[in-house]
Amino acid sequence: MDWINAIIQGALLGGLYAMFAAGLSLIFGVMRLVNIAHGDLIVLSAYVALTTSVGLGLNPLLALVIVVPVMAGFGYALQRLVLNRTMGDDLLPPLLVTFGLSIIIQNALLMGYSADPQKLQAGPIETASVNLGPITLGVMPVMVFAIAVAVIAGLQWMFYRTALGRAFRATSDRQDIAQLMGLNRAHVFGLAMALSLAVTAIAGVFLGIRTSFDPAAGASRLIFGFEAVIIGGLGNLWGTLWGGIILGVAQTLGAKINPGYQILAGHIVFLLILAVRPRGLFPRMDG
Repeated sequence: MDWINAIIQGALLGGLYAMFAAGLSLIFGVMRLVNIAHGDLIVLSAYVALTTSVGLGLNPLLALVIVVPVMAGFGYALQRLVLNRTMGDDLLPPLLVTFGLSIIIQNALLMGYSADPQKLQAGPIETASVNLGPITLGVMPVMVFAIAVAVIAGLQWMFYRTALGRAFRATSDRQDIAQLMGLNRAHVFGLAMALSLAVTAIAGVFLGIRTSFDPAAGASRLIFGFEAVIIGGLGNLWGTLWGGIILGVAQTLGAKINPGYQILAGHIVFLLILAVRPRGLFPRMDG
């Protein structure tokens, strides 16, 4: 029963990893942009939530009402003012710019908040749990998983059932033809980054509630996000959810064997899947 419990807890953890990865997958799918600063933007969201919740006396979950629009606006401005100037056939310039952005965010957070670990205090819901016979489910992990599913379902619906989604897909497939049809590529890319950072903001708040964070915590979150995206299959949002679940289960089973194997087990499973299925388990399927 302990092993079953570990699998369930790992699947719930995978919901958080899926939210780390969803924004990354969206940006790659629309712009073919590999955002090296993604992990640091997750941590930045956690710090924005910390400032908001402390400054206004809000529960971090309520602070989402402020943090999500702030990060979305930051994403749109970042894309329009900086990243759009580097977009083109060469993938290296945007890669280098996001790497520089990562360093800037880390050092700005270090100056503003120091290197001391911080944590968002969400109150009794953090420790609340539900007993289902021998299995105990934490209310917060279940909530995170449910929101991850809702976010990915919402993105999937938006991508294939709305005018904005059609604009994303048209710009992704053929930028030149999309421009001729009247789509403003710079604006579409800005909206894609805004949407990505809105999802990132949700992930950052739940990260801050679940565990402590510091200005240097972004690198590991970036790795988890990349691994979930690649396991699931690039550009497949539902695959991203499954990638997060597989990664989370691998980590909890590794920790069950030996606490020191937790992170290593996830990396090993990632490498094995990459060796067998280089395009991921669920390659992108249009429809």
